[in-house]
Order: sequence, then structure tokens, then C-alpha cells
Amino acid sequence: MKYQTTAIHGGRPDDSGKRAVNYPLYLSSTFAQDDVENFKEFVYSRGANPTRASVEKLAADLEGARHGLAFATGMAATSNVFDLLNQGDKVLLNNNVYGGTWRFVSNLFEKRGITYEVVDSLNEYDFERISEDVKMIFVETPSNPLLEITDIRRITQEAKKRGILVAVDNTFMTSYFQRPLELGADIVVYSATKYYAGHSDILAGLVVLNDDELYAKLKFFQNTTGGVLSPFDSFLLARGIKTLGVRLDRHQYNAAKIAEYLESHEAAGKVFYPGLKSNKGYELQRKQASGDGGVLSFLFREDGYDLQKFVNSLHLFGFTVSLGGVESLICKPATMTHESYAKELQEKIGIRQNLLRLAIGIEDAEDLLEDLDQALKKAKK
Repeated sequence: MKYQTTAIHGGRPDDSGKRAVNYPLYLSSTFAQDDVENFKEFVYSRGANPTRASVEKLAADLEGARHGLAFATGMAATSNVFDLLNQGDKVLLNNNVYGGTWRFVSNLFEKRGITYEVVDSLNEYDFERISEDVKMIFVETPSNPLLEITDIRRITQEAKKRGILVAVDNTFMTSYFQRPLELGADIVVYSATKYYAGHSDILAGLVVLNDDELYAKLKFFQNTTGGVLSPFDSFLLARGIKTLGVRLDRHQYNAAKIAEYLESHEAAGKVFYPGLKSNKGYELQRKQASGDGGVLSFLFREDGYDLQKFVNSLHLFGFTVSLGGVESLICKPATMTHESYAKELQEKIGIRQNLLRLAIGIEDAEDLLEDLDQALKKAKK
């Protein structure tokens, strides 16, 4: 089946006998057993719940993968992947990843006896000098918030020679635009709060993979730590996935229009969007992904425009964190999504105080452009 058909018809078959077009919502915490020795698939909902199992299979189906796991948040998914690491292990990360991921790495790795290295460009990293204690490479591409593109295939090829796991945060692209497993990655992580759910009404995380042994470990961590996706949120996530492809086409169409508008506007010092030919990762993105997504960032020219007045003058863009919902949002990464980065690191990476990130929704593109235009006119000094 093609992607959008799988999004609607994938997952577990309806086992209610009622032939419901939506998988049933099982709001039970526990399930009665018939045998005192041999238990059924579902015993207690922390370990497995039918509704969650259905959306986990749906996520795997979309990726053409064997296994999926659904978590209460994207960070719960990421932290379970990091649970694969042992004391003495080391992780390589690209230099601008989601602020929550950085908060976890920079605050919790040390007490676990795990080290990490932030790499300015994994595309140029010399793997001949890599140390033997590196056990995982964690990649976010396109990166948040600078939309930098990392060559997944190169990273995975080099990692496999050395027995290193590669985990890819694919939140910005989803499996609709990019399939890291097909490029050699071992694990794919999502904040399903974003595009998969798509309506800014639930928190959710997904992990998708093929390896049976890794899956068994992650399933154990999921059950043991308990950060599972609730049945009701699993139901809502599955509902959001049904329109994922349709929504992403519109997100991307609008984002491309806005990126082009900003690139030609004097208020934008630089625009970061992989769909622009001026973007450093433009050609690489064409090779490993089928789209560019709905998120872009730009440097706001405060010498000629008032940033606060610009934000206050917007009508259709909510000034808030997050992305991937049907509505358009704008935020200031330095203080809202990446505040966990030290000021010096922000400056080094390029997360400046005048950097704004736009999560483009599915409104009419002309209305969004008009809103940006009128706000910039009001903000001009």
C-alpha cells in the first residue's frame, strides 16, 4: 500500500467483531486471564494495551518497520533510547538538537557515567579518529532550530563498521518525507506530539526500529519505567496519523512560500530552510528526503525592525513553543526551546537572540503572508 493508504488502513485489525473503521479504545488498566500459567498478550496496560499496540503497529507500518513503541512524550521516547547506554559509553551528537534532548544529555549523562561529544558537523567528522567508547550517534536532521542537514547514509555506513548504534530524531520530517531506517539507521525517534498527532492536543512519543534484540530491550525499558502512551492518547494519535500526508503537503507548500518571501525581505538577515537553494544542505536533503517540512528559522534584523512589536502585531501566528499542529506558531529558540543551552554554546552554534523559528500551519498561504507583511510594516523603525 502507498503511504496515505497505510496511514488510514494500517495498524492492528479491529478485534471487536463490530468491524469498526477506527480501532476500539480500550480504557481498561488490566485484562482477565483464563490460564494460571500462560497469559494472553494483554495483561496490564503499562506492559501492553490493545489501543496502544495498534498505533505502535501503525507507526511501524508507515516506516516499513518491524517494531514500534509509543510513549507518553517525545522525551520519554528519547530517554528510553538513551537507556540502551551503559556506564563508560560515549555518545556523539550534532551541535543543535532539541533543547529537551540537550537538557537530558548535559544534566543526566554524568551521573550515569556516560560521556558525550557535540560535533559541529557530522558530515565532516573524521571517523578514523573516533574513540572505542563511542557506542551511539544521535542525529537530528533537519536540526532544531537551524535546519542543518546531516548525511544519514554516511553516518550509518561509518557506524556499522565500528558496531555503533545510530539513532535519528526524525520529528521534523516524519516517515512521510524521510525514512532513516532505509538509510541504515538502527532506531528512529519521534516527538509524535508534533506532526503525527497534528492538532496540538496531546503529548506523545514514538520509537521505530527493525532489530528484534533492541526492540526487546526497549520494550523492557518501556514497561519498567512506565512512560507509556495512554489508551485515549493512542486513539487520538492514530486519528491524527490518518491525515498526516495530507497535512504535511500543505505544511510544506506554505513553508516554501514563506521561506521565499522572507529570503527576499530586508527584515530577514538569513533564512534557514532546507527547501531554499541557498541552504547549505539543499542538495543533500534532495538525496535523502522527499520533502523539506514545515519549519523554518530566520535571523530578525533588529537594526531596522522592532522584534517585540513584530511579534505583538501578528494575528495568525501564536507566540509559543512547539510545532506540527494545524496552526502556525512562532517562537524565539534562545529563550523558549533551547534555553537549556549555555549562552556561550548558543552563540557558538548560532542560536542568537534575534533568531525566530516559524512552525508553519495549514492555513491559506496568502493569509499567512499577509499577516507577516503587515506585522513587519508595523515593526519597521
